[in-house]
Amino acid sequence: MLFQQVVDRRRMVRSYTNQAVSRDSVDRMLRNAVRAPNAGFTQGWAFLVLDDAESVARFWASTTPPDRSSSPSSWLVGMQTAPVVIVPMSSKNAYVRRYAEADKGWSAEEEPRWGVPYWHVDAGMAALHILQTAVDEGLGACFFGIPIEQLSTFRETFNVPDNYQPVGAITIGHAAPDATPGGSPSRRARRPLDDIVHRGRWR
Repeated sequence: MLFQQVVDRRRMVRSYTNQAVSRDSVDRMLRNAVRAPNAGFTQGWAFLVLDDAESVARFWASTTPPDRSSSPSSWLVGMQTAPVVIVPMSSKNAYVRRYAEADKGWSAEEEPRWGVPYWHVDAGMAALHILQTAVDEGLGACFFGIPIEQLSTFRETFNVPDNYQPVGAITIGHAAPDATPGGSPSRRARRPLDDIVHRGRWR
Protein backbone atom coordinates (compact mmCIF):
# COMPACT_ATOMS: atom_id res chain seq x y z
CA MET A 1 0.00 0.00 0.00
CA LEU A 2 1.29 3.48 -0.83
CA PHE A 3 2.15 5.66 2.15
CA GLN A 4 -0.48 8.26 1.23
CA GLN A 5 -3.11 5.53 1.13
CA VAL A 6 -2.10 4.45 4.65
CA VAL A 7 -2.45 8.02 5.91
CA ASP A 8 -5.78 8.57 4.16
CA ARG A 9 -7.29 5.25 5.31
CA ARG A 10 -6.15 5.41 8.93
CA ARG A 11 -9.10 5.86 11.26
CA MET A 12 -10.13 4.61 14.66
CA VAL A 13 -11.96 1.26 14.34
CA ARG A 14 -14.19 0.43 17.30
CA SER A 15 -15.73 -2.92 16.31
CA TYR A 16 -14.07 -6.11 15.04
CA THR A 17 -14.84 -9.53 13.62
CA ASN A 18 -13.82 -12.75 15.39
CA GLN A 19 -11.12 -13.41 12.77
CA ALA A 20 -7.70 -13.92 14.34
CA VAL A 21 -4.81 -11.53 13.74
CA SER A 22 -1.63 -13.24 12.60
CA ARG A 23 1.43 -13.19 14.82
CA ASP A 24 3.46 -11.97 11.84
CA SER A 25 1.24 -8.89 11.55
CA VAL A 26 1.60 -8.07 15.24
CA ASP A 27 5.36 -8.58 15.12
CA ARG A 28 5.63 -6.26 12.12
CA MET A 29 3.73 -3.57 14.04
CA LEU A 30 6.18 -3.89 16.92
CA ARG A 31 9.23 -3.83 14.64
CA ASN A 32 7.92 -0.64 13.07
CA ALA A 33 7.03 0.85 16.45
CA VAL A 34 10.65 0.76 17.59
CA ARG A 35 11.68 2.57 14.41
CA ALA A 36 9.93 5.69 15.71
CA PRO A 37 12.14 8.69 16.55
CA ASN A 38 13.16 8.96 20.18
CA ALA A 39 15.27 11.53 22.00
CA GLY A 40 18.88 10.50 22.53
CA PHE A 41 18.01 7.12 21.02
CA THR A 42 16.89 6.34 24.57
CA GLN A 43 14.36 3.71 23.47
CA GLY A 44 12.64 4.21 26.80
CA TRP A 45 9.49 2.43 25.79
CA ALA A 46 7.89 -0.95 26.36
CA PHE A 47 4.91 -2.72 24.79
CA LEU A 48 2.55 -5.07 26.58
CA VAL A 49 1.07 -7.40 23.95
CA LEU A 50 -2.18 -9.18 24.78
CA ASP A 51 -3.14 -11.56 21.98
CA ASP A 52 -5.14 -14.37 23.57
CA ALA A 53 -8.73 -14.31 24.78
CA GLU A 54 -7.84 -14.74 28.45
CA SER A 55 -5.34 -11.87 28.63
CA VAL A 56 -7.57 -9.57 26.58
CA ALA A 57 -10.46 -10.32 28.96
CA ARG A 58 -8.22 -9.51 31.93
CA PHE A 59 -7.28 -6.22 30.28
CA TRP A 60 -10.91 -5.13 30.02
CA ALA A 61 -11.70 -6.35 33.53
CA SER A 62 -8.80 -4.36 34.98
CA THR A 63 -9.32 -1.15 33.00
CA THR A 64 -13.10 -0.77 32.99
CA PRO A 65 -14.66 1.18 35.89
CA PRO A 66 -17.26 -0.91 37.77
CA ASP A 67 -20.18 1.33 36.78
CA ARG A 68 -19.29 0.91 33.11
CA SER A 69 -18.88 -2.87 33.46
CA SER A 70 -22.41 -3.24 34.78
CA SER A 71 -23.87 -1.13 31.99
CA PRO A 72 -21.44 -1.17 29.05
CA SER A 73 -21.74 1.42 26.30
CA SER A 74 -21.87 0.48 22.63
CA TRP A 75 -18.28 1.77 22.39
CA LEU A 76 -17.11 -0.66 25.08
CA VAL A 77 -19.06 -3.60 23.63
CA GLY A 78 -17.49 -2.99 20.23
CA MET A 79 -13.97 -2.47 21.51
CA GLN A 80 -14.09 -5.68 23.54
CA THR A 81 -14.42 -7.64 20.30
CA ALA A 82 -10.77 -6.88 19.40
CA PRO A 83 -8.60 -10.02 19.51
CA VAL A 84 -5.40 -8.06 20.21
CA VAL A 85 -4.55 -5.22 22.57
CA ILE A 86 -1.15 -3.51 22.68
CA VAL A 87 -0.32 -1.15 25.54
CA PRO A 88 2.58 1.21 24.72
CA MET A 89 4.41 2.53 27.77
CA SER A 90 7.09 5.12 28.47
CA SER A 91 9.83 5.33 31.09
CA LYS A 92 10.83 8.75 32.38
CA ASN A 93 13.63 7.09 34.36
CA ALA A 94 15.18 5.77 31.16
CA TYR A 95 15.43 9.32 29.79
CA VAL A 96 16.89 10.70 33.02
CA ARG A 97 19.55 7.97 32.95
CA ARG A 98 20.27 8.42 29.25
CA TYR A 99 20.79 12.17 29.56
CA ALA A 100 23.13 11.69 32.50
CA GLU A 101 25.51 9.74 30.24
CA ALA A 102 28.82 11.28 29.14
CA ASP A 103 27.67 12.42 25.68
CA LYS A 104 24.77 14.39 27.24
CA GLY A 105 26.28 15.38 30.56
CA TRP A 106 23.23 16.29 32.60
CA SER A 107 22.92 15.39 36.25
CA ALA A 108 21.51 11.99 37.11
CA GLU A 109 19.36 13.71 39.73
CA GLU A 110 17.71 16.22 37.41
CA GLU A 111 14.98 15.77 34.87
CA PRO A 112 15.90 16.26 31.22
CA ARG A 113 15.60 19.99 30.55
CA TRP A 114 12.78 19.91 28.04
CA GLY A 115 9.57 21.87 27.86
CA VAL A 116 7.54 18.71 27.26
CA PRO A 117 7.90 15.09 28.53
CA TYR A 118 9.52 13.47 25.51
CA TRP A 119 9.24 10.01 27.04
CA HIS A 120 5.49 10.27 26.40
CA VAL A 121 5.93 11.97 23.02
CA ASP A 122 8.24 9.24 21.76
CA ALA A 123 5.93 6.45 22.96
CA GLY A 124 3.07 8.25 21.19
CA MET A 125 5.03 8.29 17.93
CA ALA A 126 5.69 4.57 18.33
CA ALA A 127 1.95 4.07 18.83
CA LEU A 128 1.27 5.92 15.57
CA HIS A 129 3.63 3.54 13.74
CA ILE A 130 1.52 0.67 15.11
CA LEU A 131 -1.69 2.31 13.89
CA GLN A 132 -0.25 2.93 10.43
CA THR A 133 1.17 -0.57 10.13
CA ALA A 134 -2.23 -2.00 11.05
CA VAL A 135 -3.72 -0.16 8.06
CA ASP A 136 -0.97 -1.47 5.79
CA GLU A 137 -1.75 -5.00 7.04
CA GLY A 138 -5.40 -4.57 6.11
CA LEU A 139 -6.45 -4.36 9.77
CA GLY A 140 -8.32 -1.91 11.94
CA ALA A 141 -7.03 -0.33 15.14
CA CYS A 142 -8.03 2.22 17.76
CA PHE A 143 -5.89 4.18 20.24
CA PHE A 144 -7.58 5.12 23.51
CA GLY A 145 -6.76 6.02 27.08
CA ILE A 146 -6.85 3.87 30.19
CA PRO A 147 -9.00 5.54 32.90
CA ILE A 148 -6.69 7.02 35.53
CA GLU A 149 -8.70 5.47 38.37
CA GLN A 150 -8.01 2.01 36.88
CA LEU A 151 -4.26 2.35 36.41
CA SER A 152 -3.30 0.74 39.71
CA THR A 153 -5.56 -2.26 39.01
CA PHE A 154 -4.11 -2.56 35.51
CA ARG A 155 -0.57 -2.46 36.92
CA GLU A 156 -1.32 -5.14 39.49
CA THR A 157 -3.08 -7.37 36.97
CA PHE A 158 -0.16 -7.38 34.52
CA ASN A 159 2.74 -6.85 36.95
CA VAL A 160 3.77 -3.57 35.29
CA PRO A 161 6.81 -2.02 37.03
CA ASP A 162 6.43 1.42 38.60
CA ASN A 163 8.94 3.03 36.25
CA TYR A 164 6.75 2.43 33.20
CA GLN A 165 3.68 4.53 32.46
CA PRO A 166 0.99 3.42 29.99
CA VAL A 167 0.37 6.19 27.46
CA GLY A 168 -2.81 4.51 26.22
CA ALA A 169 -3.84 1.25 24.62
CA ILE A 170 -4.45 0.04 21.07
CA THR A 171 -7.09 -2.47 20.00
CA ILE A 172 -6.28 -4.36 16.79
CA GLY A 173 -8.33 -6.68 14.62
CA HIS A 174 -10.23 -7.11 11.38
CA ALA A 175 -12.78 -4.31 11.15
CA ALA A 176 -16.39 -5.45 11.42
CA PRO A 177 -18.41 -4.91 8.23
CA ASP A 178 -20.61 -2.40 10.06
CA ALA A 179 -17.66 -0.57 11.63
CA THR A 180 -18.46 2.70 9.89
CA PRO A 181 -16.47 5.79 10.87
CA GLY A 182 -17.75 7.25 14.12
CA GLY A 183 -16.64 9.36 17.02
CA SER A 184 -15.86 13.05 16.86
CA PRO A 185 -14.58 13.03 13.23
CA SER A 186 -18.07 12.02 12.10
CA ARG A 187 -19.55 15.06 13.86
CA ARG A 188 -16.87 17.68 13.40
CA ALA A 189 -15.44 19.03 10.14
CA ARG A 190 -11.70 18.82 9.59
CA ARG A 191 -10.18 22.26 10.05
CA PRO A 192 -8.68 23.71 6.85
CA LEU A 193 -4.91 24.10 6.74
CA ASP A 194 -5.22 27.88 6.38
CA ASP A 195 -6.75 27.98 9.88
CA ILE A 196 -3.96 26.08 11.59
CA VAL A 197 -0.78 26.65 9.56
CA HIS A 198 1.14 29.87 10.20
CA ARG A 199 3.92 30.55 7.72
CA GLY A 200 6.75 32.86 8.73
CA ARG A 201 4.97 34.10 11.86
CA TRP A 202 1.70 33.68 13.73
CA ARG A 203 -0.97 35.72 12.03
